[in-house]
Amino acid sequence: MSRSLSMPQAFVSPDRIRSLFTEAMSQMYRAEVPQYGTLIELVADVNAGCLENDPDLRERLAQAGELERIDVERHGAIRLGTADELFTIRRLFAVMGMQPVGYYDLSVAGVPVHSTSFRPIDEAALNVNPFRVFTSLLRLELIEDEGLRGEAEAILAKRRIYTPRAVALIERHEQNGGLTEAEATEFVAEALETFRWHGEATVSADTYKRLHDAHRLIADVVSFKGPHINHLTPRTLDIDAVQARMPERGITPKAVIEGPPRRHCDILLRQTSFKALEEMIAFSGDDGAMQGTHTARFGEIEQRGVALTAKGRTLYDQLLASVRGEVQVGDGGAKAGAYDDELAARFKALPDSWDELRRENLAFFRYSATPAGIAAAAGSTLPGDPEALIASGYLTFTPIVYEDFLPVSAAGIFQSNLGTDQQQNYATRSNRDAFEAALGATVQDELALYAERQAASLDSALEALGLVGLPLKTVA
Repeated sequence: MSRSLSMPQAFVSPDRIRSLFTEAMSQMYRAEVPQYGTLIELVADVNAGCLENDPDLRERLAQAGELERIDVERHGAIRLGTADELFTIRRLFAVMGMQPVGYYDLSVAGVPVHSTSFRPIDEAALNVNPFRVFTSLLRLELIEDEGLRGEAEAILAKRRIYTPRAVALIERHEQNGGLTEAEATEFVAEALETFRWHGEATVSADTYKRLHDAHRLIADVVSFKGPHINHLTPRTLDIDAVQARMPERGITPKAVIEGPPRRHCDILLRQTSFKALEEMIAFSGDDGAMQGTHTARFGEIEQRGVALTAKGRTLYDQLLASVRGEVQVGDGGAKAGAYDDELAARFKALPDSWDELRRENLAFFRYSATPAGIAAAAGSTLPGDPEALIASGYLTFTPIVYEDFLPVSAAGIFQSNLGTDQQQNYATRSNRDAFEAALGATVQDELALYAERQAASLDSALEALGLVGLPLKTVA
């Protein structure tokens, strides 16, 4: 046997597999939901205008390595029904270099699920492709009707949402430490089947109605062969512009943008969406001819800002809760306007300048040595204080983009697309331990990941300036 034939085949990187999957998912969803393709085109137009009209924004994105990834940045969302399904999805996403980050209890906002985000965590991997999937697990224990709960459990126990070949390729990846290019291509095709839409329900029309009456999301999870992707999300640089221009493209947006208000310095995550489609489905039955409709799949848009520290998140949560506690969030124009106005007024309590956010330890930043600082370090002794280095122009900082989600915002998107009559008053029963037991792993702490990136960037910048061990001075 020749040497070339005897050598093991090279594995492709998880980043490569993730990029293949992202593109395949996007193409599939565009074919299934044509309005999503229209949305992508609108977002591209808005982003191009933002970059043309705001050179500072373009420069900031370029310095942060984000300019090239704007058009590929999107997330998806799926809803699973069983612990086994969640356990396997973790293994599937691991093939693509995606790990579970954060725990989200959506029952606090009337949605009977808890969730995590599967995403890359390494900065280099994020710069290649930051695709993330918000993954929810149905909490059957929140179904009050014991008979219906047992029926839903039995239905879910029968289904298999992964193809045998997908599972075999996951196992091969785990055993061999990677996949070849040919295996990766096959894996993406097989994995995609889990996320594909199926127009045939696995339950009767009567069962669907009872599940639907308990909560529309329960019907969406339990009634189908698999957890069809329920939305994909492009990233925009101006979500307000996209929201205003959606009707021009024949798209009906939800009334309220979820998350913080419009600001000069974007924070965390703002999200909006178009209304979920009403799609024809066939229910199972003796004659197999019962037709009906199902509403679940939609298009979403996101605008991402800086990641906030624990101190910043506490202030954000307090401000948001104060508005939502006093101003009703509704789909009517007047209610939406009142909510937006009050949100903007309350959030004046959160500083709206990058330097204030940094000095008050409200947000995370990436530090880097400037060319002037490196030049100065070669010929003189530099100040021993990072703040003095910044003031001298020797050290600079850029916002670290928030890569995760907000539970109240996620629930708001879900509720808007499930129907305004679906608000349930579940008692808050966060159960992270049960979620992680089903997952087969501990979810990573997103705040710790941001803190590590900030600290590493400061150490690297100071080392470039010939300085080590200097603490970053911030307001406590």
